[in-house]
Amino acid sequence: MVKAGDVIEIPVTGETMTFLITGRETAGQLLRIDMAVRPGGFAAAEHVHPNQDEHFQIASGQITLRVDGREQVFTAGEDVTIPAGTPHVWWNSGADDLRVVLDFRPAGRFAEFITTFFALARAGKTTKGGLPKNPFQMAVTFGEYRKAIYGPTPPPAVQQLLFALLVPIGRWLGYRPDEPYRAEGAA
Repeated sequence: MVKAGDVIEIPVTGETMTFLITGRETAGQLLRIDMAVRPGGFAAAEHVHPNQDEHFQIASGQITLRVDGREQVFTAGEDVTIPAGTPHVWWNSGADDLRVVLDFRPAGRFAEFITTFFALARAGKTTKGGLPKNPFQMAVTFGEYRKAIYGPTPPPAVQQLLFALLVPIGRWLGYRPDEPYRAEGAA
């Protein structure tokens, strides 16, 4: 279980996240993360948080957000909120490191999802783009966290059908929805 002060990294996409406030500390109302992203770093894929607003407070650097198909650049001192249910993706479009404070309201299970996602990448189980290599792993993980995050395509109903087919097979093959995050050098 993630707690305030925990730090996770994903070299594939260039992100480092420090958990500032977790849902456990706020009765599920808020998850706050301090995120650092190297130049050229990016979110693994366009995604939707069906039940959470995501607020970006840009502390330094430059971020490009594509929200519902429209791209916009934001720099230090600017804020933007992505309403729940809105497809979006982002990347560090500047020449310097990017620092962003992210708020997720309500907290939901995004902290658990992101630590699993980062753990899969650290274990070499993702593509260069940061998505799980194995379709059964992807189905089992995204099936578990579908109330926290999902892709905008295929449509949610099609994703649910695919999960209904692939998740039982994936679990039978030994894939788990959660992967424990281990920092480098940890036993």
